[in-house]
Amino acid sequence: MTVAEISGSVVLRRALRRQRRRVVLGIVLLCAHQATEALVPVAIGVIIDRAVATGDVTALLLSLAGLAALFTALAFAYRTGARLAYAAVEHEAHTTRVEIVRSALDPRGHRSGLRDGELLSVTASDAELSALVVRVAGLTAAALTAIVVAAVALLVVDVPLGLGVLVGVPLLVVALQRMAPLLTRRSTSQQEALAATTALAVDLVTGLRVLRGIGAQDHAARRYAGASRHALDVTLRAATTKGLHLGLTTMVNGLFLATVAGVAGWLALQGRLTIGELVAVVGLAQFIAEPVQTLGYCVQLFAMARASAARVARVLGAAPVLAPGDAGPPTPSPSRLALDGVSHAGLDTVNLNVRAGEILGVLAYDPSEAEALVALLAGRVHHADYRGTLYVDGVPVEDLHIDAARAVVLVEPHDVALFEGTLRANLSADAHVDDTVLRAAVRAAAAEDVLTAHPDGLDRRLTERGANLSGGQRQRIGLARALVADPPVLVLHNPTTAVDAVTEALLAEGLASVRAADTRATVLITTSPALLHVTHRVAVIDKGRVVAEGPHERLLAIDTRYREEVLR
Repeated sequence: MTVAEISGSVVLRRALRRQRRRVVLGIVLLCAHQATEALVPVAIGVIIDRAVATGDVTALLLSLAGLAALFTALAFAYRTGARLAYAAVEHEAHTTRVEIVRSALDPRGHRSGLRDGELLSVTASDAELSALVVRVAGLTAAALTAIVVAAVALLVVDVPLGLGVLVGVPLLVVALQRMAPLLTRRSTSQQEALAATTALAVDLVTGLRVLRGIGAQDHAARRYAGASRHALDVTLRAATTKGLHLGLTTMVNGLFLATVAGVAGWLALQGRLTIGELVAVVGLAQFIAEPVQTLGYCVQLFAMARASAARVARVLGAAPVLAPGDAGPPTPSPSRLALDGVSHAGLDTVNLNVRAGEILGVLAYDPSEAEALVALLAGRVHHADYRGTLYVDGVPVEDLHIDAARAVVLVEPHDVALFEGTLRANLSADAHVDDTVLRAAVRAAAAEDVLTAHPDGLDRRLTERGANLSGGQRQRIGLARALVADPPVLVLHNPTTAVDAVTEALLAEGLASVRAADTRATVLITTSPALLHVTHRVAVIDKGRVVAEGPHERLLAIDTRYREEVLR
């Protein structure tokens, strides 16, 4: 099945298929529970007519033993069936969450259009709700079994009563089903509003320090409060609809129960029913209230599952951003990375060549053009979205398998992502790397203070996103991690914006010494004079074009704008 074929209904059907063993066993046991529970009022009626009314002690004792066996069977069936049903839901939710995470982390990217916070909401909430279809299957089958058994028992007692139940219950279910589309729409709106609010919260938490720095925290708080109020309004509308549906189910069910019990009482007064049969009929009428209400509840559950399944399908069915080739790792060449007439976003027919053993500086007067270049080199842009050719070791990047391309080119983003865990795990990406290599990378990134400031050193624990480090420390640890990876081509984008001038100079020297090799190539996209000083040459991009190229010192001497941009 291709991603394009994934839809909400496919997600629901697949859940049932993947959990079919637990679903089938659970349905059998839950149906057995409802069947035996429906037989309880029948058994009580029989006991009244054949043991209590006759005064037969032996029949009474046998009846009590049979009733105990009946309750034992229904208790065991429910306990085991419910356990299987809940286990199926949890297993399916886990499987779906793993699929969503795998799709979100796919190096080819995805075109779902969802922000990180929305993906978080789909993973945490919608995966669980879409799995409820497994529970709906068991509850619906069990409720229908209960109604059928009760109707058959009523037919045995009195044919008109049995026919009335067999005709009346389906009419009630069909009438209640009329609200299902509205429930689905309200559930969809609720999940979307909650996802949008979660996405906004993630964005605000991520940029909290920046917001405080520019004094925009009050505006951000008002914006979040507005989004939260909208989510509350949508949730209340959904809850109102669910409450109305539940109220109608209870009211209609009560009227139906009263009608059946009233007819049974009238038949008993006419002498057509015995006392035991009357008790059985009233008990069955009361019992039917539960499965009818369960069917109404299943309508709500299915509406929520269908709405969430559509959101899950939006992620799993999203087309990848990239469509790479299948060629393996290229042979190292003198030209490790090259752009030939590349145009994308603000870039206009850019030609760049990064040779083996070279540190190339790139200075873009417009930051958006630097961002466009980083996106291209990071492989986040589909070939159809740019013109020209990007070569990796002389091979067009679109011909290479994505793993082969990224084995050569590593782009360390400006916004460093660190994970909860030890410093060692963050530096080595959980690979087995010797501590000597890790310390050398930390030293080259001028980040030794991160080690010496804590007694645990490399075993120092980092909180989520490295929040217990300063911005400069996070930046330098990110650079050290890139140096540990030791890629053939390393691309760095503004790696020193959060460090002071002295640290920046030390970092530049360490970077130049570590990356000095005949086979490696390094691209520094920056305006930092310290970093540009250690490059072999600098390419200057203005209005999308490479307008100057040469050693940093020569450009400082002959290009006034370059000098103003770098030394300001």
